[in-house]
Amino acid sequence: MRRLMTAGALALGATFAISGAASAQDCPVKLGAILPVSGPMGQVGERISNTGAFAVKLFNEAGGVKGCPVEYVLRDTQGQSAIGVDAAKSLVDLEGVAALIGAVSSGVSLPVLTSVAVPSKVVQVSCCSSSESFTALAEEGKTEGYWFRTYATNRSQSAMGAKLTVDSGFKKTAVIYVNTDFGVGLAKRFEQDIAKLGGTITSSVAYNESQQSYRAEVTKALEGEPDSLFLIAFPVDGATITREWLALGGTDNLIVNNSLRSSDYFEAVGSQYLTNLVGYDSAQPRLASVDTFNELFEAEFGGPPDGPGLHSVFDAVNVVLLAMEASDEITGDNIREGIRAVTADGGTEVYPGVEGIQRAKELIAAGEAIRYVGATGALQFDQNGDVQAPKMTWKLDGDENVETGYLSTEDVAELIKMLDAN
Repeated sequence: MRRLMTAGALALGATFAISGAASAQDCPVKLGAILPVSGPMGQVGERISNTGAFAVKLFNEAGGVKGCPVEYVLRDTQGQSAIGVDAAKSLVDLEGVAALIGAVSSGVSLPVLTSVAVPSKVVQVSCCSSSESFTALAEEGKTEGYWFRTYATNRSQSAMGAKLTVDSGFKKTAVIYVNTDFGVGLAKRFEQDIAKLGGTITSSVAYNESQQSYRAEVTKALEGEPDSLFLIAFPVDGATITREWLALGGTDNLIVNNSLRSSDYFEAVGSQYLTNLVGYDSAQPRLASVDTFNELFEAEFGGPPDGPGLHSVFDAVNVVLLAMEASDEITGDNIREGIRAVTADGGTEVYPGVEGIQRAKELIAAGEAIRYVGATGALQFDQNGDVQAPKMTWKLDGDENVETGYLSTEDVAELIKMLDAN
């Protein structure tokens, strides 16, 4: 697959795709993106960012927002919370954005939300942050409705990881997890879920990001003679941990979180060493809108959208831009209400791509309600800004990751209900 265009190149092309007179709206309309395009998550983040820019490009080809081109203004978080907060402040205070796409890591999204988005009344929509801390904040009224995410929470991830481990026949599992809000929360939930399904945790070891070696953590995790490893990591560090785990005699029975469904991880470890690896990720519903996105993506980038965050960032961008289009004035408050309006039951369904967005704009202009059905299906945000999604399991077949199982949204809900009832 050829390398994805840089976000800057996509955004530049998108900005000049519109012709004709603009409305009274100040042009261009700026959409902020806070994503890691360097650092430990840089390779994953770059693909996510490029997909976000692609969504903007298509929206501009459909006429932009209120007759104005959309400018995709990217700031690199480097996967670090302090840098992410500074990046968000720059976008809000200097660029004047009314909405932020991102971040990827929960550990970056959380301080951005509490110290920038909420105080500034700016909407934040993450494609990838799955910590349950956001749900707790929303339930306490501390997000003030400015938080949304197009990826399901850790609750479904831990349930899937535990089910996959037990279904694979593993009895004694070690856990190595990234020492962030995301990793800590997922590891804790996994430990609870695996016990309810009859499995055993031999050790649970946290690691800090961006180290040259994780020999100490791996050695500790090998205690207790585990027959499997559940690895909660991102590709760069995950590859280092996996190589050292195997080199020190660890089993190749690996269960990995969604972030490691990445060719960068496979190539860094060597797919020949990952033949017993299994993983899970969010799945796309079996809908025409998903097929449309997949076709658009492959035509643009020369390969399928395999990897975390690509479908969900595409939808995050589209619901924000449609909310802007539906607003009398582009403000954080109006976008906040508009996101719920353009994804609510009862509206005329509209789909990805230039023709789909043009149709959506026509309906909005006519005062009619719409419901966006996109790359992840029909989004339905609950009162906390959370969504539910189907899940899939996968393994490697040579160098390609292939789907091995599918659980519908209802199946996932039933699995969680069963685990919570025990």
